[in-house]
Amino acid sequence: MNILLVDDHRLLAEALTGLIEARFPDAQVHQAGTLADALRLLDDRFELVLLDLSLPDATGMEAVHAVRTHAPQTRTVVISADDRPDTVRAAIELGASGFVPKKADSRQLLAALSATLEGGVPLPPALLAQAPSPAVDTTHELTPRQRDVLRLLIQGQSNKLICRHLGLSESSVKTHLEAVYRRLGVSSRTQAVMAAARLGLKFPAA
Repeated sequence: MNILLVDDHRLLAEALTGLIEARFPDAQVHQAGTLADALRLLDDRFELVLLDLSLPDATGMEAVHAVRTHAPQTRTVVISADDRPDTVRAAIELGASGFVPKKADSRQLLAALSATLEGGVPLPPALLAQAPSPAVDTTHELTPRQRDVLRLLIQGQSNKLICRHLGLSESSVKTHLEAVYRRLGVSSRTQAVMAAARLGLKFPAA
């Protein structure tokens, strides 16, 4: 399992790398201190990108957008000191499939990473408290194809990529998304990701 850690704080990056590799022996953590270095390294080898929002050559959502554009099929989890709800939602809207505050302790960080690798969505507890959630989890009533669509949505995939992965037309994907939204009691992709996180849904990569 290859993970790309993008953070310009060298000591923190080294500490996170040691923590991750100790907990996940099969993980190989590669480091980049700038967005430019990250984009040069990033290819199909990587299953996951851990991305800081404050880099020397990019700040805020610029980095998320660049990574998601360059490697749209690779899951991206943001690790940032800025964990305001608006910041977290903006990252999700751009395709991030998780967000971990830098103030999280090692146990919380590893739990978030485990959830990501198991197909879940780690989000700050404060945001989860605001997330929509149906009174009863009815996602078990989704069809297999609808579950596939939800799994790819959680991974941050665009409608276009979902079409390509599943061999479906754009109209079919939109129809499946509408069904997923109804089950989750939401009206947008971002709300769906938040609801999935609140419900603790996990969809391991197929």
